[in-house]
Amino acid sequence: MNVLDKHISIRSRLGWYVLVVATAVLGGLWIFLSREPAGATSYTLTEAPFVGHLAPDFTLSSIDGGDVTLSSMIGRPVVLNYWATWCPPCRLEMPHLQAASERYSGRVLFLGINQAESEQLIRDFRAEYALTYPLLLDPNLTAHNLYSVLNVPTTIFIDPQGVVREVIVGAVNAAVLQDRLERLLEE
Repeated sequence: MNVLDKHISIRSRLGWYVLVVATAVLGGLWIFLSREPAGATSYTLTEAPFVGHLAPDFTLSSIDGGDVTLSSMIGRPVVLNYWATWCPPCRLEMPHLQAASERYSGRVLFLGINQAESEQLIRDFRAEYALTYPLLLDPNLTAHNLYSVLNVPTTIFIDPQGVVREVIVGAVNAAVLQDRLERLLEE
């Protein structure tokens, strides 16, 4: 290798070193300048509807007529069950919800909130499963959106003070229902 080739090789490597150092300096400067200022509010994502916080209030129509307002139920535990007739896990858990609603009748309120299906479809479903607890219509998905329900079934347990205690996404069985309801009644 002659002197000229060595000079070009050293110059190439020097260029790469300068590029790497410049990138590191600029990256460090970017991180420094884009950091969050001290004392700034930081936000954390929390599971909706915020376990440990008051349950968002809503008013929905029942398939039996009349309106149901969640906040009017303060004083007793409430179980909100978001469901749809086309949902196999919803169909699986319905007998458990019905049995629990009978067992805890007068002590726990059960509300089934349907996912924007027709009233007749809901009535037929109620008859098929012999459901006796209130089934509510949510044609515009108002309560679904208020509670950020993305999947059905979703079951929300609310204590007598109106505070959300637990959110379960997916089907619940009899044992889980009994455990959660007994906990709510102890409060």
